[in-house]
Amino acid sequence: MFQLQKDTTYLMPAHFGGDVFDKSYKARQKATMLSVTFETDRAELERYIPEELELVAPEVQVALSQLTEINWLAGGHYNLVSVSAPVRFTGEKDRIDAGYALVVWENRTAPILTGREQTGVPKIFADIEDLHVYQPHYATSMSYEGNTFLTMAFEAESPLTGNDLEQAKLRFQSIESIGWRYIPKVGAPGADLSQFILFPQAMEVDTVYPGTGSLDWTELSVMQNPRQHHIIKALAALPVKRMIQSVLAKGEISLHAANARVLV
Repeated sequence: MFQLQKDTTYLMPAHFGGDVFDKSYKARQKATMLSVTFETDRAELERYIPEELELVAPEVQVALSQLTEINWLAGGHYNLVSVSAPVRFTGEKDRIDAGYALVVWENRTAPILTGREQTGVPKIFADIEDLHVYQPHYATSMSYEGNTFLTMAFEAESPLTGNDLEQAKLRFQSIESIGWRYIPKVGAPGADLSQFILFPQAMEVDTVYPGTGSLDWTELSVMQNPRQHHIIKALAALPVKRMIQSVLAKGEISLHAANARVLV
């Protein structure tokens, strides 16, 4: 009969086996990241920040990551769009400032399942276009069953050089994220598991382009997107007081999933 092994980590269905837990393993992938950050209304944004966290600034970052040459997918690829806000977790032992993942859309099943189960990242599915590049213009869009709900656009300036590039590299060295790992009870309201997870990530940047970015949300009806329409509506309703920063970065992202931990 199948038995769980103490030194092995499993995903469902566990009875087919898992992988020996390796603390030193890093998921690596080539990445092009397009990030747009804007200031919004604090009270409106705080509606979506759990009470265990403190909103550090009324800012929202929307970031497309186009990932290729992924080692844990045998050289495969996928795209994601994350929406996050800067928060502080203050617990009995931990005091952490990081980006809180409000939602992460991805266009492939495998990273959705691993991220949700293992590290509490709130991942859901969408079709995400590769970047359309017509220098200096970049654009992408997200859709669900043919219904587009977000378009991102970016006009690049000259790439950063010298000290400006070195400072940008330092900022990308740590892009830690906090996720809320919420597992509902079976056949009853409430949670069987509710915990905040710190997910360490880093990006080794080669090239950084500052520029001008824009976000265009389109609300969808229940018929167009029955399980996500309320998420899209909430994000589309956040007022954009001013654009803070738009940037395109190219390099390699490392995910330290084995070093993720529960915040206490």
